[in-house]
Parts: sequence; structure tokens; C-alpha cells
Amino acid sequence: MSWLLFGLGFWLIAWGVNVWLARSAWSNTRAVKVLVPVIFGITLIVLWEASVRGLGVSPVILPPPSQVAQTFAASTDILWIDFVQTVLKGALRGLAIGISAAVICAVLIDRSAFLTKGLLPIGNFFAALPIVGIAPIMVNWFGFDWQSKAAVVVVMVFFPILVNTVQGLRATDAMQRDLMRTYGASYWQTLFKLRLPAAMPFVFNGLKIAMTLALIGAIVAEYFGSPTRGMGFRISTGVGALSIDLVWAEIVVAALVGTLLYGAVAWIEKRVTFWHPSQRNQ
Repeated sequence: MSWLLFGLGFWLIAWGVNVWLARSAWSNTRAVKVLVPVIFGITLIVLWEASVRGLGVSPVILPPPSQVAQTFAASTDILWIDFVQTVLKGALRGLAIGISAAVICAVLIDRSAFLTKGLLPIGNFFAALPIVGIAPIMVNWFGFDWQSKAAVVVVMVFFPILVNTVQGLRATDAMQRDLMRTYGASYWQTLFKLRLPAAMPFVFNGLKIAMTLALIGAIVAEYFGSPTRGMGFRISTGVGALSIDLVWAEIVVAALVGTLLYGAVAWIEKRVTFWHPSQRNQ
């Protein structure tokens, strides 16, 4: 009962502090904008710890955050090996291939009405494919190492990047394109100096979606065949061995990596699309 009272008390205090910060004169400062979600996240962790210990929940069902932190600290070598296999080899390589292929196809679609009617429906078809269906096929084609995981990632990220890039290339109005023609600009000059810069907000929207999909795709693909390393492999074997604390440690790594990748894309977006109205007030 003491743990439950502690958790409730901490939540009330944190709630009061957040309300005070939100109504204070510093509510629009960068420090407060960072501090409020940090306090909220710490509160959730404390409530998790207090609820598990206060209610006597078995660690096999849900381990407390303190136990997850201990396992994380004791398993950094394993977590690093899994990170390299899943993120650096599978997710990021597949992401790079998928982005490159999608941008090239978007330019080809922009150049040809025939491809617009042919490639876009095919891209929509690939987007609708279930990952649990294509992952074992890719493992059968490309083997158990990172190549099959990268192939799954390519399929998952291709369509969001393609659709957003095509939409972005069509974002310029007729007056802007006519102005480029009056200057005697060729298609490729217009593409690189007008249309691609104008498409950047759309491209970055697709990248933000693709970052999350890439990590999910690589992890899920490892369920269907992987060498004895990787986040998906470790989660699968950890659940089977009832090492739920290690499973949660892998989940923490995946969450941190996903957050960092999304933050990196958002940081680059602010510097590339500083001219866009969505960035002017940030």
C-alpha cells in the first residue's frame, strides 16, 4: 500500500508542477517545453514502479523499471551487438535503398503520364502488403542475415516516400514554372532549382513516417529468420525464456533509437525548409 500511496503522491505533485509551468510566464521558453514532457515521462515511470511493487505483479508479467534498468546496465554488450545488427545493418541500409529508389521513381513518374498511371497503383499495392507475409519470403530469397531485413525495410518505406515526393513535385504553381521557362531553364534545371526545393516539406513528411517503419520492419523481419543476434531475435528468444526484463531492455533501445532518428530528421528539416511557413514560428 505504501508504494501505491507514494506513486499517487508523486503523480499529484508532478501534475501540480506541470500545471504551474504551463501557466507561468516562461511557458513558451525552450526549457519549459522540454521540462514538461520530461516530468510527465518520469511520472509514468514512477507510477509503473509503484504499481508493480504495490500490487505485487510478477516480473514475468511486468518487471519494474528498476529491474529493467539493471538488466540494461548488465547487458550493454548484448544490446550493442543487437543494435548493430538490426539498426545499422538492417534498418538504415534498407532505409537508404528505399529512399533512393522512391525518389528516383518519383522523378520518373513526374516525367511520364504512363508511369503515373502504372507505378503509383503498384506502389499502393506494395504498401498494402502485410509485413508478416513478405518477411518470410524475403528471408527465403536473401538469407538469414541483414540483407533480408533490409529488403523488408525497402518494401515498407518505399511507398510513403514515393507518394510524398510525387505530391511535393507537383506543389509548385503554374506561374512559377512559367517563370522558369521564360528564363530558358531546362526540365532538369527547373527540377533541381525549383521543384525539388519546393518538395522538401513533403519529402520530410515521408521521411518521418519511414524512420519508424524502418525500425519496426527490421525488428519484425528478424522473427522469421535471423542469425543469433538482433533485436527481433532477442525479443523472440527472451519471451520464450521468460526473460521479460531483457525484452523490455531491447524495447527501450528501440524506443531511444526511433526517437533519435525522428529527432535527427526534424532537425535537418528545420535547416533545409527554414523558408517554409511551418518553420517560421518555431
